[in-house]
Amino acid sequence: MKIGFICPQAPGHLNAITSLARHTQTRGHEVVLLFSSGAGGLPFISGEEQERIFTENRAEISKRQGEDALKFSMGLLMDMSESMIKALPGIVKSNQIDALVIDDISFYVQLAALELGIPYIHASAAMHFDYSGHTPLMMYPWPHETNAAAQARNRDGAAKFVQMLNEVNGGIRAHAEAAGLKIDWDNPHSTLSPWASISQVPKAFDFETSHWPAQFHHTGPWDDGKSREPVDFPWDRLTGEPLIYASMGTILNGRPEVFRTIIAALAKHKDLQLVLSIGEQIDPQQLGPVPKNGVVVKRAPQLDVLKLASVCITHSGMNTVLESLARGVPQVAIPVAFDQPGIGARIAHHRTGVVTSLDKLTADHLSELVTEVLNNSTYRNNAQRMQRAIAEANGLSAAVDIIEQALGASRNSQTLVLNR
Repeated sequence: MKIGFICPQAPGHLNAITSLARHTQTRGHEVVLLFSSGAGGLPFISGEEQERIFTENRAEISKRQGEDALKFSMGLLMDMSESMIKALPGIVKSNQIDALVIDDISFYVQLAALELGIPYIHASAAMHFDYSGHTPLMMYPWPHETNAAAQARNRDGAAKFVQMLNEVNGGIRAHAEAAGLKIDWDNPHSTLSPWASISQVPKAFDFETSHWPAQFHHTGPWDDGKSREPVDFPWDRLTGEPLIYASMGTILNGRPEVFRTIIAALAKHKDLQLVLSIGEQIDPQQLGPVPKNGVVVKRAPQLDVLKLASVCITHSGMNTVLESLARGVPQVAIPVAFDQPGIGARIAHHRTGVVTSLDKLTADHLSELVTEVLNNSTYRNNAQRMQRAIAEANGLSAAVDIIEQALGASRNSQTLVLNR
């Protein structure tokens, strides 16, 4: 079987989806990464238009937050999805692709699979979507509550997001109509894969609810450790003092004042050491003087640094949070936008760390939160409980098992047998 994998060309999505593709490849299936310049030696078919849209707007996205960042990014994602939907029929046919695995943040790309009549599986590298109202949609910081008022709030929040989708999907709607596809645009779940929908969120880290459709599966992190390029790092500068690792991710990391606040907070802790990864949008000179206990780099070997960390200060990005939990590291979470508020709500729910917001962020406040997480063993104990759950879940193998079962594809099979 030949399976095409599709996701946005953002590191947080690429790292997870390429790991999933590589593990699928080890089962004897052909894989190809679509609309990408490749990762980790995987076969790929480039997507110049999609990469252009992302690259040209990356600096602008990095400075935004909250609903402003969400709306701006939704427009870009729709432009990328529309170009993929139009290109996919030719790509699939000429490359003899049997099925697609689509990151669900690539909105509506499944319409191309419906047009082609081939199976597709949804994969959530970020927090999965729940439009049902049983839990808050991922872009909201609301706690999980089961009373009628909370579920009404959740449904209203989902409806607001669907309206946002419908405001920017005009080109996609026109294409679907021309192709003769009948889509319920007010119900995004109407085109959810009937074969399988998988999430790298461990069940233990999600909100407790049993409402999910039969084809939905929690798995666990998709991380084979092979998706990242080697990074030079000044290991000789680490002192052995308790280490605080801080990163605001690779997308929403263009606000120097946030990094200055992190540095100022850790300057209050002479007995700790800070490793701060600032990304590519900020010049380190914008941050001013850094105390002796601070190591500031554009990129850090995150997986290796987390092995040494006592606390992770994070934007609540899915990969950073799961990588912290997989190493038993508690978090101080500062959600910015996208799915980060929902991930922060789960951090608070399971008490694997503490959560604040950008509008509350001061050096004193952040310093107090770091102290709280360091000194209260509850957070580390809960993070270590998640660490055990993640190890037991064996997310990559579980996810590929589901893909094979859903598509009726035995190992080393080159024949597609639908199992719908």
